[in-house]
Amino acid sequence: MKEAMFYQKLDGERVRCGLCRFGCLIVSGQRGRCRVRENRDGVLYTLVYGNLVAEHVDPIEKKPLFHLLPGTRSYSVATVGCNFRCLHCQNYTIAQPDERSVARSGTFVEPKTVVERALATGCRSIAYTYTEPTIFFEYAYETAKLAKAAGLKNIFVTNGYITSEALATIAPYLDAANIDLKGFSESFYREVVGAALGEVLDCIRDYKRQGIWVELTTLVIPNRNDSESELRDLARFIATEVGVETPWHVTQFYPTHRLTDQPRTPVETLREARRIGQEAGLRYVYEGNVPGEGGENSYCSFCGSLLIKRLGYLVEKNLLCNGTCPGCGAVIEGVWT
Repeated sequence: MKEAMFYQKLDGERVRCGLCRFGCLIVSGQRGRCRVRENRDGVLYTLVYGNLVAEHVDPIEKKPLFHLLPGTRSYSVATVGCNFRCLHCQNYTIAQPDERSVARSGTFVEPKTVVERALATGCRSIAYTYTEPTIFFEYAYETAKLAKAAGLKNIFVTNGYITSEALATIAPYLDAANIDLKGFSESFYREVVGAALGEVLDCIRDYKRQGIWVELTTLVIPNRNDSESELRDLARFIATEVGVETPWHVTQFYPTHRLTDQPRTPVETLREARRIGQEAGLRYVYEGNVPGEGGENSYCSFCGSLLIKRLGYLVEKNLLCNGTCPGCGAVIEGVWT
């Protein structure tokens, strides 16, 4: 139990949570949409501070982040809970738990212990991932400050729904984020995700304004968000409002959780999405969940030289020269040192 950050006390022991863009109004004895923040007699508490349900050493490429310290490992942590209700959530057992199990889920680990374990395992970063890091903000924030002081990078793998105020608070310690841009229609976000597209787009803009390195991921779902027009609109948004240097990961869907009525995404669809992104001017478009198909490699957008050769999460070759192309000397955007 720890008092939450970012909330406003109202009359009648009600509170308004200001951590994410849902802005939940919570009466005493109830919880917000994330299920992990509870109003007790007019005080909002986080129920998951330090209670880790996942703690692993992962390749940075698994996040996926392809332009941040490629080939290194990231110490990855999560508590239970999420503010979205994605029908296709692959981690639904911990992201969407039964409310009654929240307070007793996980094992308590001090922030300093996470940093110590990250350093001891040779990791170069800490990733707040698997569920939604926004909802365990207080823990991520305290850990990130210690990690930054220890020379580690901090990474959010996120759905992009944090408020501007909360993001500005952690931004000095946050080096990178992979943000899910799950589709590009309000109907998709409403029906499949349970959120609002416009809020996600504003949040992505916030990350960019804060100077945080951003990579975007779209899980391409047959007959849901894979139309040519939707993919073109999405790619155009990235190019014009986030930046042509922003890596876009178009990733293969497989049936899971409550969305089992569609097949795996054909590789041809991912290739088409990649082509659409490149036509929009994006310099780095990657195909995910299809190792060995060639869409995971990094190439110079100016001369076409191979920069990084990958197979799944494995970096087989890294030909970058201090962040520049070995062929033409162009500066390649990313966090390389």
